[in-house]
Amino acid sequence: MAPWLQLLLLLGLLPAAAPASSKAPAAGAQAWELASPELREPARFALEMYNRGRAAGTRAALGAVRGRVRRAGRGSLYSLKATLVEPPCNDPTVCQLPVSKKTLLCSFEVLDELGKHMLLRRDCGPVDTKTTDDKNETFSSFLPLLNKDPLPQDFSVKMASIFKDFVTTYNRTYDSQEEASWRMSVFANNMVRAQKIQALDRGTAQYGVTKFSDLTEEEFRTIYLNPLLKDAPGRNMRLAQPVTDVPPPQWDWRNKGAVTDVKDQGMCGSCWAFSVTGNVEGQWFLKRGTLLSLSEQELLDCDKTDKACLGGLPSNAYSAIRTLGGLETEDDYSYRGHLQTCSFSAEKAKVYINDSVELSKNEQKLAAWLAKKGPISVAINAFGMQFYRHGISHPLRPLCSPWLIDHAVLLVGYGNRSATPFWAIKNSWGTNWGEEGYYYLHRGSGACGVNIMASSAVIN
Repeated sequence: MAPWLQLLLLLGLLPAAAPASSKAPAAGAQAWELASPELREPARFALEMYNRGRAAGTRAALGAVRGRVRRAGRGSLYSLKATLVEPPCNDPTVCQLPVSKKTLLCSFEVLDELGKHMLLRRDCGPVDTKTTDDKNETFSSFLPLLNKDPLPQDFSVKMASIFKDFVTTYNRTYDSQEEASWRMSVFANNMVRAQKIQALDRGTAQYGVTKFSDLTEEEFRTIYLNPLLKDAPGRNMRLAQPVTDVPPPQWDWRNKGAVTDVKDQGMCGSCWAFSVTGNVEGQWFLKRGTLLSLSEQELLDCDKTDKACLGGLPSNAYSAIRTLGGLETEDDYSYRGHLQTCSFSAEKAKVYINDSVELSKNEQKLAAWLAKKGPISVAINAFGMQFYRHGISHPLRPLCSPWLIDHAVLLVGYGNRSATPFWAIKNSWGTNWGEEGYYYLHRGSGACGVNIMASSAVIN
């Protein structure tokens, strides 16, 4: 085996069989395989996009194709590797000398949503036999380097140094050397993923090392996200009366005393509870003038419709608060991050709600409502958030589909940074994530489904 190939396999950057001590591949992803009928349509679409604008006689032909597919909701993401053969160039208006046929190796990523294709990535280069393995796959197609160093060994040393800093910064300990090696492999893969997300982002966000960088995508989703948001209908809520005022150009409830400190849900998919308590905290402040930090643990333990750390829906949580008779404070019913026996005491309840409402999906109307009525509970697709560091995130819509919302958060404000409109979003992953616990998402484009599930409690 070539030394470069050995290095890449060691770092976990090639799709190879996992060692006995490693985790299984994420559900929904198929391994690399020979061409199958399912790959033909996305491969032909990729070829069509490659040839777009080329004159007849200069268009490439499709050669061998291999690929894998990841399915989620109503979409399928195809990662393809294909050889393309460009015809000889004999046209003196195009090339000065006749050129023989050229074979290219291309990596394509094609998204299929309800039968509609979109090309997300195209990376083509001439086949170079000096830097290919026995399957004619260039290393550059697998390894977008984090720096300009030409030697993979330099990459390995740099990655080891970055991983060491990560372990120190986030106080990581692993049970064995095998576990540490596995986590470094996951970390290296994640740095490549973060770089790809960075390259495709249309905003100002920076992606890279975070406290979640040693988790596989499947681990992160299972532990920290909320699959029920896209799968369960939840309770129906009446539509709120719109605010007809023109929203001010910017607004931030943090500056007005309506937002508690950033909290940390821990290793529990309880974002739904934090989103709702954040909304109720703001509503109580606006109605009563007192900001109280309210209990998410009460909802985990006592909301029997939702599923505690396995996920829940804000609409159900509002109903549970009304049924229970209110919310206790964080001090009286502190957060534990796992399901316990319900110990709610009506005598200790400090806050109540009268109703809950669904808000408009129009972002201009959402901004007007927020500026006048307070922070808003919303749900979003958490694409890229595992590696988000700072800036305004604006992923491509097919990568951050509103059909696949999986994380509940709190809108606390909006504004513009250098003419880029944003929503200011309070998250529940602690202050050592994002911008001191906050996430900034592009405003006005329906980014990541931010406008799909907006709601609020009503306090009379």
